[in-house]
Amino acid sequence: MRIVEKVLAGFQHVLPHHLLSSLVHAVMRIRFGPVKNLEIGLISWLAGVDWSEAARQSASEYETFNDFFTRELSAGSRVIDPAPDTFICPSDGRISQCGRITSGRILQAKGHHYSVRSLLANDPLSSDFSNGFFHTVYLSPRNYHRVHMPADGKLLHMTHVPGRLFSVSPYTVRQVPDLFARNERVVSIFDTPHGPMALVLVGAMLVSSMETVWAGTITPPRGKRVSTGDWSRRGIELKKGEEMGRFNMGSTVILLLPPGAVSSIEDFEPGDIVEMGVKLGRLR
Repeated sequence: MRIVEKVLAGFQHVLPHHLLSSLVHAVMRIRFGPVKNLEIGLISWLAGVDWSEAARQSASEYETFNDFFTRELSAGSRVIDPAPDTFICPSDGRISQCGRITSGRILQAKGHHYSVRSLLANDPLSSDFSNGFFHTVYLSPRNYHRVHMPADGKLLHMTHVPGRLFSVSPYTVRQVPDLFARNERVVSIFDTPHGPMALVLVGAMLVSSMETVWAGTITPPRGKRVSTGDWSRRGIELKKGEEMGRFNMGSTVILLLPPGAVSSIEDFEPGDIVEMGVKLGRLR
């Protein structure tokens, strides 16, 4: 199995990541009814999408496959943990890894760590998260693909980091060193009553676009330079559970909190299924 994983991961190094993602971006936005409905029906069946949770439950109600992929849920499908001193899971998916950040290093998979500083593209607040806490959540194609606030926060700045688009499937995470710090990503830094909070949307192969509610579509277009925008004076304040962004295809969300912000975390293990809104831990 490990040999197969190594071969598959190695093959990704030579694939034209951005070209493939651009093609998917176009295909996901086909509006011709028969083609669009076929895409939705086939891929939702293959992925095992739970239609009962969708606010719109017919393929004909969606303008494009992307409209379906970023679908809203019906009222009551997710419950936000109501306690004022908790932080919640920002998305549906599976726990990839979670726990303590050790001397600025985050566990990616057994035998692989990467640095907070590289993940956040040398953000000035990177050191605040050393010895803090992290949760990495993997979203598969079957999941709900909107990302929500783990806690109340005011947006300070957002950084778009160009990069590769390796798959973020579990086997690739086990085989490609520094994967999350190499892939294209959008880093959002918030000020909270408990200190800074980082929420990172990591792009992946065939992830054709990432968006935030305050800036709209971040990518495409795809630049070649790291770009940071100061949003601290724009008054972007979001409550726990409010939508902050979305993926147009599956990927990964990484949440970072500083050591002084967290009093305890829930006992999750890699591979555990989580839903947006469940308690990840308790804040001080």
